[in-house]
This record gives sequence, structure tokens and C-alpha cells, in this order.
Amino acid sequence: QVQLVESGGGLVQAGGSLRLSCAASGSIFGINNMGWYRQAPGKQRDLVAAVTSGGTTNYADSVKGRFTISRDNAWNTVYLQMNSLKPEDTAVYYCNANDGLLDYWGQGTQVTVSS
Repeated sequence: QVQLVESGGGLVQAGGSLRLSCAASGSIFGINNMGWYRQAPGKQRDLVAAVTSGGTTNYADSVKGRFTISRDNAWNTVYLQMNSLKPEDTAVYYCNANDGLLDYWGQGTQVTVSS
């Protein structure tokens, strides 16, 4: 089992920045990939960014060049640096971890970008 706790969300004006953190605990040695997803009201949950155990990163087209995902080597914490935020980035952001068998999710953190 892996437990994930997100932090760092909030309200920011368009063009501003936020940094999200996801603290992992439990059986973190089995984690293969970690990522950030987001879900806006009335929409499906979509991948924002992900990082593999080998350090390969993947981003949604809508955030490329603005968001950066990073992690510490022990998989204890994963970060999402979000710059040049836009109102369309407003959503609940969820941390995800996968150990090859199961997906684990955090409780989510709200990001609101005002125009």
C-alpha cells in the first residue's frame, strides 16, 4: 500500500506560479511511475505530467513548457512546478503512483487561477 498526500494548491492570478508537492509513504519501494492528474468540474480526470522510475517525463500538450515534474530519488516526494498559469488550468490536482499492479491516489488539491 502507498499513501499519497498532496499540498501546495491555492488561488493565483493568471501568469502566476504554484508548486505542488506529493508526499508518498508506505510501500514506496515498489513504485514504478508517479504523476499528476487534474479534473475540472464536469470533465474527466486527465494526465498532466508523469515521471518514470528511470526519470523519463511526459507532459500533456497543454502544459508543455509551463509545468515541470520532478521527484527525489527515494520516491518520497514528487513535485509539480506550474508557471505561467492560465484560468483553464483551474482544477483539482491529484497525485498518482503506480506499482505495476495498483494505482494509488491522493485526496486532491484545488488550484484556482483567476483571470
